Amino acid sequence: MSNVKIYHKPTCSTCRQAVQLLKESGQPFTAINYYEQPFTKSQLKALLKKAKLSPKDVLRTKEDIYKNLGLAKKTLSDDELIDLMIQHPDLIQRPIVEKGENALLARPAETVKNIL
Repeated sequence: MSNVKIYHKPTCSTCRQAVQLLKESGQPFTAINYYEQPFTKSQLKALLKKAKLSPKDVLRTKEDIYKNLGLAKKTLSDDELIDLMIQHPDLIQRPIVEKGENALLARPAETVKNIL
């Protein structure tokens, strides 16, 4: 049985709800604050591939950094977006939950149950 990993930001309310749901499930899991343990490029690419998501699918467009970088007016490749997400973790939608060969964006938090 694969261990569940949740990539989250502890101050995010959706992340806290997802962590609570994982606790209530009784399944072992590892919580990874990706602000303290940043993604590598290959790790983020692999996680998105497991979740069948593109970088654009997990791009937080309401963040100040998105506006400050003028990303709405730019056409960037997936690699360029991933590089920016690693430099600026606020650009990544959260939480992302991984179990074995599966991953999902747990928004809303209740979708975490789909991976258990």
